[in-house]
Amino acid sequence: MSLAAGGEELGVLVGAVGAAGFFGLMIVIVWQVAATWRARMLAAREEQYKELATRYARLLEDTVELQRRTAEEQRQTLDELTQTRLAVGSMEKMMREIE
Repeated sequence: MSLAAGGEELGVLVGAVGAAGFFGLMIVIVWQVAATWRARMLAAREEQYKELATRYARLLEDTVELQRRTAEEQRQTLDELTQTRLAVGSMEKMMREIE
């Protein structure tokens, strides 16, 4: 019986080691899958940040161009207003001379 009991204990020990190995392997697999998933998420987020930065850079360029055009149009409007004032002033002077 001693030999049978020893064999049974050996079987239990082998089963325990096998189960521990299996669970250890499963933990490593799950850990690696999670790490891979996390790395993919970080890469995707970084790509989104790059796209967002590019988009905002384009918007900034468009805004600067729009401000430049607006300033140019304001200068033109001011020049036209100055010319109109001069013309009105000349007409007023001419009307005073006629009277």
